[in-house]
Amino acid sequence: MDRAPPRGAPRDAVGQRWLTVFAFQAALSAAASAFHIAAAPRGRRHPHLGVPAGLLLALHPLLSCAAAGLLALALLVSASPHPRPPPLPRRALAAALLAAAGALCVGAAAAVLPEDAGWAAVAGLGFRGAVLGAVFAAHYFLRRRWLLQFPVVQRPLFYGFKMGLLPSGKRALKVSLQAFILSLALILFRPRQFRPGGSVGSQILTQISIFIVTAVVSFSLEISHHFVQVVHTRRCSFAPPQSTAAAETNPTEFILETLEQSDPRSLIQYLAYQDLCVVSECNLEPWRRAAFFEESGETYKRIVTACLKPLEEFTSKISEALEGLSSDKPELISQQSRLFSAFDDFQICAWCGRTLAGLTSRSRLEDRYGVAQLTGCNAAVMTTLLSALIAIEACLGKKTNPQLVHSLGPENIRWANFSTGRKGTGTAIASTQRGGLQTKAYAMADVLRTSVYQIVSAFIDDLRANAKSSSLEKNWIDGGRKPIYGSQAVLVQKLSLFIEYRAV
Repeated sequence: MDRAPPRGAPRDAVGQRWLTVFAFQAALSAAASAFHIAAAPRGRRHPHLGVPAGLLLALHPLLSCAAAGLLALALLVSASPHPRPPPLPRRALAAALLAAAGALCVGAAAAVLPEDAGWAAVAGLGFRGAVLGAVFAAHYFLRRRWLLQFPVVQRPLFYGFKMGLLPSGKRALKVSLQAFILSLALILFRPRQFRPGGSVGSQILTQISIFIVTAVVSFSLEISHHFVQVVHTRRCSFAPPQSTAAAETNPTEFILETLEQSDPRSLIQYLAYQDLCVVSECNLEPWRRAAFFEESGETYKRIVTACLKPLEEFTSKISEALEGLSSDKPELISQQSRLFSAFDDFQICAWCGRTLAGLTSRSRLEDRYGVAQLTGCNAAVMTTLLSALIAIEACLGKKTNPQLVHSLGPENIRWANFSTGRKGTGTAIASTQRGGLQTKAYAMADVLRTSVYQIVSAFIDDLRANAKSSSLEKNWIDGGRKPIYGSQAVLVQKLSLFIEYRAV
């Protein structure tokens, strides 16, 4: 498992991972150079190029390293964990870098050209490579492959990399075939003197060789992209080594500073939320979770605040999108746009919900000083989770108005189609599958529902006693402020369903 550097180190965790990516791509380009050098004929001179083959072989490693650097730079300026696409200048720069990398990679194969090849053949190889890079860039941005996808299950680095070999090979074959056909069609529009000459048989062999080269280069591009995904989505431990003095005095300061001071929606912030979620749910590092429940309660309060903020912003965006529902098309498009932007932070919100549920439920046995209850965090957590869940259910068309207790239950749920409209008092506002909104909404609802059930299971006796004495609103709903979505009565009735294990 990667470990974040201590505070004040010259390189942060993300920088170290990019160095790993550079090293991997350098090794890949070195292997390709060695293969080409071993396969190239020796001791001959290209009569039309006018240079010894040895000089071309010497230039091959330089071109491969330059191509690897351009590819890494293109991934660096475009890869992001946030679903919002990079700015247009960054996308244009990344596309240009990918095209240049493809031109250098394929053009580096000039060392294995036949003896009667001229400079037009070298230029043709570079052109074919540029087309390959452009096609890969089109797939990269149109299919949102710049988005770092965090896996549900963390596997060792080797197995995570191995799982992507076969899919990368299939995508590489598809991209190389598209690039080969496109570049072959564009060759017909070039001047006659730049078109390949020779017999039909030699031209066919040349085209087969070029396709093999483009397929290998395309596979290298896909493997590099997959390696970036695997490396940057691995868990990173934001804690000092357990045997150091920092681990004894203040083991939570580094992760708290990262959560509170890092750039919003940056990769380092995503990794911090991921690490916090793992610590709160698992027993891999119980000493770190024990430090959250320190006597003053300040650390626990800061952690809960850092996790409540994304959920509150998420609920607020959904609430704004649902307000003033209109059938007018311009207003409807604006509301859908706000709803799509709310689910941009789906991954962080899911981690925050799981973290809050894990810490709250474990505080039942691990909180020796009672800081979770005394600071009012339990009520704030329950209020925020229920409010976010009700807001999502409103998007899906579920009723959110207070009902009589005997009418609550699965049999009285009315779901609307995932389209703008009204069903009873429920409201649904989404009309297409664009951006995976429906999938994200159901997945986020499942995360929040599971989180609430986790807390209810840990405090079931206390909750049932409060429900019997009608004091749920006093002890488990934050009465200091109005819920972001819904009312306190709706939240209390929703919590009652969870206590009876009837919430679906």
